[in-house]
Amino acid sequence: MAISIYRGNIISSRSWDELDVHERGYVVVEDGIISGVHDELPEEYEKYDICDYGDRLIIPAFSDLHMHAPQYVERGVGMDCLLFEWLNTYTFPQESRFADRNYAGVIYPQVIRDFIRHGSLQVNLFSTIHYEACDLLFRMLIDSGLYAYAGKINMDMNSPEYYVEDTEESIRETERFIKEHIDLCNRVKPIIIPRFAPTCSKKLLKGLGELCRKYDVGIHTHLVESKAEAAWARELFPMCTSDGEIYEMTGLLQGSGPKIFAHVIFPTETEDRIFRQYSAVSVHCPDATTNITAGIMPVTSLHEKGYDIAIGSDVGGGHFFGIYRQISRALQLSKMKEFYEEDYKRAVFANAFYMATAAGGRVFGNIGKIEKGYKFNALVIDNMQDEGFRIPVLEALERFCYIGDDRNIRERFIDGVRIDPDEVYRKLIEK
Repeated sequence: MAISIYRGNIISSRSWDELDVHERGYVVVEDGIISGVHDELPEEYEKYDICDYGDRLIIPAFSDLHMHAPQYVERGVGMDCLLFEWLNTYTFPQESRFADRNYAGVIYPQVIRDFIRHGSLQVNLFSTIHYEACDLLFRMLIDSGLYAYAGKINMDMNSPEYYVEDTEESIRETERFIKEHIDLCNRVKPIIIPRFAPTCSKKLLKGLGELCRKYDVGIHTHLVESKAEAAWARELFPMCTSDGEIYEMTGLLQGSGPKIFAHVIFPTETEDRIFRQYSAVSVHCPDATTNITAGIMPVTSLHEKGYDIAIGSDVGGGHFFGIYRQISRALQLSKMKEFYEEDYKRAVFANAFYMATAAGGRVFGNIGKIEKGYKFNALVIDNMQDEGFRIPVLEALERFCYIGDDRNIRERFIDGVRIDPDEVYRKLIEK
């Protein structure tokens, strides 16, 4: 049994509104699994070497539960556009380029490198409609060491002529993708990805729902991202009272895999029921919904209704990879929502950190906490102190989320093994 011991300022979420702190504490890792977190090292471990990080922070790795891998080159571009203008001007032309597998082979290693660089070691990805490029991304994720859900996008209507699928072919290629990838790796799993309801016919969604049941897989899509999108979905599916009911009606919530819905800004009572009934996860993407002027997720209200809420970068609608920065953005937007809506109660730092670590990590198993029984997927962060003036440990973590960047992440661990973004990138481009 391989035993490693790390010392530092250990911070992890105990619950939605409580952080667990061990200043200058010890975390003991046995074969990649945390066997204990201690303020004083137990005598049985005294014979082992200790990796002492001094005043640096040891925290769970971040989970990015909504990101568009082919939109990597769009980050920070076209930010004057609203959603549909942005899709038609930038996104659909860019995504169509992934018909060329060689182009995917240039872009996707950069995506994976930047995930690791910014400490997002568990990810959930959109790709494109192109089988070969999606296969390449999936296999690169396996080679990288990341935990991930990935698949191919489905879209057979209300899409550009140059970037749309035949319905039967979309279902057939999705089944092929699931069958060929479902048993490749325990860390990386396929997931079904209807882009969003307005780009998918009822026939396509029902076909995908049958695959959910047949292969017991999950779903990743957008939900009530904007008022215009939600109204359009109801217009196209008049038999349903809400955006979420479309996916329920077509069987896409029947698999045991995760049900991950990005944005969820304007949920109805039907969505409230669906999220509780199916243990679905809503993903707050602060940068993206600001950039496209969609709205602000009512984070605390959703939590009170029983929603599980994680965080996503939503690159390229979002402009920055670091989930730590989405923590601070989420808090800023929550304050604005409270300012303009008297009945709304803002979120606090413990809430946002929980969403970015424990809530997102749970989608991948026992990940997202520095706690006994959890996988040691973790980051070591600079203590963020100033010369001549010191701040408490929790404030150091808060400061990192507001003003830190990838240079402040000193170590990254997956299953207890150190991982280096540049080494992974070199391996992917050489393979």
